[in-house]
Amino acid sequence: MAVRPIIRFPDPRLRQKAEPILDIDEEVRALAEDLTETMHAAPGIGITAPHVGVLRQLVVIQLGGEALPHISINPEIVWSSPERIRHMEGSVSMPGVNDEVERHARVRVRYRGLDGMEHEEEAEGLMAVCFQHEIDQLDGIFWIDRLSKLKRDRLIKRFDKLQRAKA
Repeated sequence: MAVRPIIRFPDPRLRQKAEPILDIDEEVRALAEDLTETMHAAPGIGITAPHVGVLRQLVVIQLGGEALPHISINPEIVWSSPERIRHMEGSVSMPGVNDEVERHARVRVRYRGLDGMEHEEEAEGLMAVCFQHEIDQLDGIFWIDRLSKLKRDRLIKRFDKLQRAKA
């Protein structure tokens, strides 16, 4: 297991669509372990392979209090509720800034686990937000794309200022 470097916004790989994983082999299992370690080190509650520059459809989510991370391969939303919620979001690729994003309150997600089996589960609240956020990332949709242009521009300026201050 290793902590991998996280690519930072505005790296163009964050806007590229990730490729499906066809074979769940040792390389994929190692990537899942590395993503888990990287997410914990960031720290964060969700991460995708594209966050470390690997354009493959692998997501790790671990909410506070969960003993084990939730690992999803090739996840897809198969149903979403008409009800919406707003939640503060951010990204391990854009640390130090966040904003409120509107998402579906509940979703049903189909994915493969590391065991190769297909799973389907319904999520609500923060877990639903995380699934939508990370699946967006796999589709090349960075979380700030869900904000108005005004909010997005302000957030990018704030992030740029933070990056200059660190340099």
